[in-house]
Amino acid sequence: MKILVVEDHGELRALLIEQLERSGFAVDGVATGGQALTALHLNNYDAIVLDLGLPDIDGMQVLRRLASPSGQRLPCIVLTARDALDSRVAGLNAGADDYILKPFDMSELIARLRAVLRRAGNIVEETLALYNVTYDPACMQMEVCGRVEVLPRREAMLFEELMRAAPRIAVKDRLEQCLYGNHEPSSQNAIEALVSRLRRKLQQFGADVRIETVRGVGYRLSPQAGKSGRI
Repeated sequence: MKILVVEDHGELRALLIEQLERSGFAVDGVATGGQALTALHLNNYDAIVLDLGLPDIDGMQVLRRLASPSGQRLPCIVLTARDALDSRVAGLNAGADDYILKPFDMSELIARLRAVLRRAGNIVEETLALYNVTYDPACMQMEVCGRVEVLPRREAMLFEELMRAAPRIAVKDRLEQCLYGNHEPSSQNAIEALVSRLRRKLQQFGADVRIETVRGVGYRLSPQAGKSGRI
């Protein structure tokens, strides 16, 4: 899952990026409304965390562009120091899904972000299951037949995308975009290295699924020989 953070305060923006990445998201951060609109035009995001008090275009204008017929309709959490009721109502009416007043607790923001993603249908289940494998995105935990492994962040992000796509193919270009923010470009073989490590773990744990390479396209989770059906 890829998130756009729009916050003009540099230290807060860096903290938001750091904490969201630790929670298993790929994150891009920008400082202005104009940069936000450019990023939204060039990239596909699953949600936006938006400060209203931007130095150029007011956050409300960005919200209205998102809600317009030509804009991307993304789940949006508004961050603001404006605590007046009419300001909160205006933000929600403009298209915000949730509203958090500054200062705020980072764990609350992450919980609310997951909630708006679920409501939007971007996160269908809290725990994903495929054959004898389950995966909990909230704690980046994979379980196979009672054996539990907390995956490193990037492996967790890849595995979540594969689990959500199954049995369809997860296209490699899309995976690279989902796993890496614009500030952390991937190396040519980064995805292959992650796939290799996940393959080894699935095999060691006795998983009924394997990661299949679809040459020139991407990867998908497929059943091991003799296995069928999704649970």
